Amino acid sequence: MTELKRLLLILITVFISQSVFADSGFKVPPKQLADLVDAPRQPGVTISPDKKWVALLARPGAKSIEELAQEEVKLAGLRINTSIFAPSRSSGYTGITLKEVNGDKQITVKNLPAGKIMSVSFSPNSEYLAFIVENKQGLTLWSYNLKKNKTKQVSKKTINASLGGTKYRWKRDSTGFYTRLTVAKASEKPQMSLAAIEPVIQVTSGKKAAVRTYSNLLKTPYDEALLEFLANSQLAEIKLSGKITTLGKVAMYKGFSISPDGKYLLVSQIKKPFSYLVPASRFPLETQVWTTKGKLVTQVADLASGENIPKGFDSVREGRRNVSWRSDVASTLVWAEAQDGGNMNVDVGYHDHVYTWASPFTGDPELLQKVERRFSNITWGNNTFATISDWRFSDRQFREWKFNPSDSKDQKVLFQERSYNDRYSDPGSFVMQRNQFGLNVIKTFNNNNSVYLTGNGASSQGNIPFLNQFDFSTKKVTNLWQSQAPYYERVVLVLNDQADKVMTLRESTTEQPNFFVRDLSKNTLTQFTDFPHPTPAFVGISKEKLTYTRNDGVELSGTLYLPAGYDKSQGPLPTLIWAYPREYKDKAVAGQVSDSPYEFVRVSYWGPMPHLAQGFAVFSGAKMPIVGFDDALPNDTFREQLVASAQAAVDVLVEKGVTDKNRIAIAGHSYGAFMVANLLAHSDLFKAGIARSGAYNRTLTPFGFQGEERSFWEGQQAYASMSPFFHAEKINEPMLMIHGKEDPNSGTFPMQSERMFAALKGLGGNARLVMLPHEQHGYRARESLLHMLWEQHQWLEKYVATADSDAKKH
Repeated sequence: MTELKRLLLILITVFISQSVFADSGFKVPPKQLADLVDAPRQPGVTISPDKKWVALLARPGAKSIEELAQEEVKLAGLRINTSIFAPSRSSGYTGITLKEVNGDKQITVKNLPAGKIMSVSFSPNSEYLAFIVENKQGLTLWSYNLKKNKTKQVSKKTINASLGGTKYRWKRDSTGFYTRLTVAKASEKPQMSLAAIEPVIQVTSGKKAAVRTYSNLLKTPYDEALLEFLANSQLAEIKLSGKITTLGKVAMYKGFSISPDGKYLLVSQIKKPFSYLVPASRFPLETQVWTTKGKLVTQVADLASGENIPKGFDSVREGRRNVSWRSDVASTLVWAEAQDGGNMNVDVGYHDHVYTWASPFTGDPELLQKVERRFSNITWGNNTFATISDWRFSDRQFREWKFNPSDSKDQKVLFQERSYNDRYSDPGSFVMQRNQFGLNVIKTFNNNNSVYLTGNGASSQGNIPFLNQFDFSTKKVTNLWQSQAPYYERVVLVLNDQADKVMTLRESTTEQPNFFVRDLSKNTLTQFTDFPHPTPAFVGISKEKLTYTRNDGVELSGTLYLPAGYDKSQGPLPTLIWAYPREYKDKAVAGQVSDSPYEFVRVSYWGPMPHLAQGFAVFSGAKMPIVGFDDALPNDTFREQLVASAQAAVDVLVEKGVTDKNRIAIAGHSYGAFMVANLLAHSDLFKAGIARSGAYNRTLTPFGFQGEERSFWEGQQAYASMSPFFHAEKINEPMLMIHGKEDPNSGTFPMQSERMFAALKGLGGNARLVMLPHEQHGYRARESLLHMLWEQHQWLEKYVATADSDAKKH
């Protein structure tokens, strides 16, 4: 080899290696975008039962990739940190500050241990604050004495939270807690041996089991053994002094709750046989009532595996389900039982019966209500006042009635009947109060005829939050307070019995959200917190709500954001549209406005807003409704409606003069990514697309997806028509795909993006696939978030911002 050839070979090798290096590793976007990832988070808030104290909980910044990379196992739909018997990737707080509601006193809770602080709650008597600390040693329980300003570890015993759910519960008398203790050491976990390797065999039963697509299911006998090892726990009572009393035997306890009078425990545990088809949430479940000493009183329910639940979003397991305590009486259970085999398609007069069973649980359960559709919920008030609701998926209907729990013959009074998609008709949520048991129940007055309601106040002008009084006898609504422009303000807590003193969260387009105390009787407003502006570099962004109409008459809307200092004289801008399709059965509610023009302009790293710094106009929350007209199902015309919605959005932006029609990008996450690929395949409206954590081949979710109830074999045409994978040859615009490598979300397995990219590559398309290590459906590591912003910034800069435009041509 000559010296010249050798030199050329070296130069080529260096060039190739540098090119690969330049396109590998985590990247960081421009500073203005990067700063969003480290912007201060708004604290969490919890309020004492006596409404005298507010605990402000400091949130940490984004996790590191090293934290996400910690060992975990994936079993039965769960992700468990085996070293501490708890869910992996948990979030927590870094500090606690207490503020008086009616005073200036402020206390910073000191001597907090190292680790994540989570599950913060006040004791029923408001004298203590309890919380869990998670660190490498496990989950431990701590308390803070408000009077003595003292923090201490309640017990060194670690808590088992492998199955998720509530980590502890306060005793009704505030003297201690009930919890699940760890019974084994991580070092004792079962080990897989070569001798244990064997075929895994499954056999059909002949019965239909149309199970939707789940991830991280059990696959082997070893998985079963490991799950049982991690899930086994010991129920126990722990006094504030640290004294521990174990209750019952070691078992796989899923949940536990205390009767209102504190005399009984309602305990549920998962049982074998485990399933390889469904997650732990559908495993056989046994529910019992115990005394507080751990003695069995009675068995309440024994649900079989949920493998054979009929197909349908409102289908349920047969047997006693949703077992809970009535909040308004001492110790009475309530549950629902399907009367249709769990299948809403069965024609019966009443699809559910709701029963109650009072202590000492020696008599027969009593029928409380017959429910025409699928039982939804009961909200308790008192012995003669409660509300019950039902729903149905086929027409998205929701209904709620007031009824008398003590008199089954007393006629129900309809409170609301609407599509659950219909925000404009939502009467709001009941204002609650604590009863003699310290539990939240509906606050009633005027002989149980009147209630207070708070809500978003959705309207065609945007959300206008309210505090109302409603009289059931006259059906009259009296407005007590309403948010006033130019502020967006909503009630978060009613502070007194007269409901004329409230705590609100108040903001405007330029003022970040803060808590205030509003005295309606004196018409005064006192600021309670003073959180800093989280993104000062983005001050000056303009915001405008746009409403427009699709070619089939469906009303649409979205929010237009323009960079600070932009003026139309500067010419039209490159534009990023961000959207997420939703299914409806009612044209009238499909395009309803769902936010407020006076909300604070939040610039988060997660959505499209960072790209305002790139000189883009942003059209966020563009409505993309998919409506089932008449007897048709929404997805029968998915593509046509999707393209029509996108065309309407483009038209209104171009007509307004802020958007260059030749420089528009479309972006979305999850089902929004599915939308992106479809729009690139079936329209020529966009210069490029960004699709994050999407699904592209619906045959990989053959028993339904999103709001589609039909299986692939029942709706092959819809599945094929909607799947952009089937039409990948039509995608002739650049598409950036980003996906978490560990995405467990039903229907958006990482394979979806991998197969779509392979199709585009094989067909000669222009695509880029970014698989983020250790990330799930949403991305959490600081490194991942920075890299996501870098990828999006580069993609938009290359294919949209610098593309030929009408403005440049003229």
